[in-house]
Amino acid sequence: RAELLHSFDLPKTVCLEFSPKNNVLATWQAYATAKDGTAGVPNLQLHDLRTGKCLKSFIQKKMQNWCPCWADDESVCARNVNNEVHFFENNNFNTIANKLHLQKVSDFVLSPGAQPIKVAVYVPGSKGAPSFVRLYQYPNFGGPQSALANKSFFKADKVTMLWNKKATAVLVIASTEVDKSGASYYGEQTLHYLAASGESAVVQLPKSGPIYDVAWSPNSVEFCAVYGFMPAKATVFNLKCDPVFDFGTGPRNAAYYSPHGHILVLAGFGNLRGQMEVWDVKNYKLISKPVASDSTSFAWCPDGEHIVTATCAPRLRVGNGYKIWHYTGSVLHSYEVPADQEMWQVFWQPFLDGVFPERAVKYQAVPSELPCAEPRPAQAYRPPALRNKPVTSSKLHEDEPPQNMKSQQGGSDKPLSKTALKNQRKHEAKKAAKQEARADAHQGPAQVKTPQNALQNTVPATTTGDPEVDKKIKNLKK
Repeated sequence: RAELLHSFDLPKTVCLEFSPKNNVLATWQAYATAKDGTAGVPNLQLHDLRTGKCLKSFIQKKMQNWCPCWADDESVCARNVNNEVHFFENNNFNTIANKLHLQKVSDFVLSPGAQPIKVAVYVPGSKGAPSFVRLYQYPNFGGPQSALANKSFFKADKVTMLWNKKATAVLVIASTEVDKSGASYYGEQTLHYLAASGESAVVQLPKSGPIYDVAWSPNSVEFCAVYGFMPAKATVFNLKCDPVFDFGTGPRNAAYYSPHGHILVLAGFGNLRGQMEVWDVKNYKLISKPVASDSTSFAWCPDGEHIVTATCAPRLRVGNGYKIWHYTGSVLHSYEVPADQEMWQVFWQPFLDGVFPERAVKYQAVPSELPCAEPRPAQAYRPPALRNKPVTSSKLHEDEPPQNMKSQQGGSDKPLSKTALKNQRKHEAKKAAKQEARADAHQGPAQVKTPQNALQNTVPATTTGDPEVDKKIKNLKK
């Protein structure tokens, strides 16, 4: 009805957050101590949205993780207070219903979905002890035996914990501020997997470099990781952490599954040019490759058919606006903000799961009223000395094509470990050396005086079946 519900007199509010069922509004103001150094006034308020009353005020000094976390049905709410996670039930904030006490616990995440609620907690390592993440089922927090799963690891200054939709497993991205090997400016990341059943593993990523993004499929049995020095690799893994499909390499740093999980968008935003690859996940076929340059945000529509990309302030203060796309690559609507204005956020209207049925994937671009602006391919820079000469193709790096990992593994379930690969290569090299030695012995001493190029022709051309490898072998022999 567009009537004013409540007005709260909180002039210094910096952050606000609604609870999942919109019963409670949480607001946070910057914390300040009183002039005489005594404790300041509580700066985190929880308001009942039906009555407008303040349910509870807390002192919350840090802005990081300021907001309490609710379970989806609001039966449980939790917040981190000095080495403890305090749990409240049914939005009654006057009594602490439960406490999870772990020395130096610095972060926690509640599982999504229905009861029973699970909690993932992170404790950073100190004095040579490793960091660890533990999973608990609420409210069983008694003793070390009560944890559902535990995974400890070194090399972590901070972690990101991601629950899958069914709350059966958690992915942990552990990152350090500084990469000791000096390989990366952004520190170092590792990916770990924990299942509520107690299993845990390190996810082996075939290419070294940063982990840009990890996304769970809504079906909860697969996840996609985007990782490795540019051009980045993207791989889908199953719950055994085995690769299922590898999308090869490309300019990308983000992965977004559609709400139904049937389409996956790999995109390169931020310092990349906004190229998107839209994949049909069931058949692993490429649907379209639209380009949304200068995008600062991306969101799937709850219908699983449309996408919005936007350029927002304060990240970019010029060229603000948004575009609505069909996943087949057509722009259906485009809006540009006037030059003297800024746009801060673009958001789809939320809907409950199941409102929109999943539709079959189309490959033909949907017709659009807007003219299709094909971006001009950027010409590679050529120094003046080479400008009027014929182009010689030189590649900065080898691009890897997409490949299905299921068929490759065939008999063996697991990809070879680094040492196994090394040994295999050594073994092959020895074999090749023996064969060459035999070939030399057969040729005998009579041919010693043959000139170099004659020798070249007599060496039989080895064929491995892969033209690239053959070429390399030929060059080595030369």
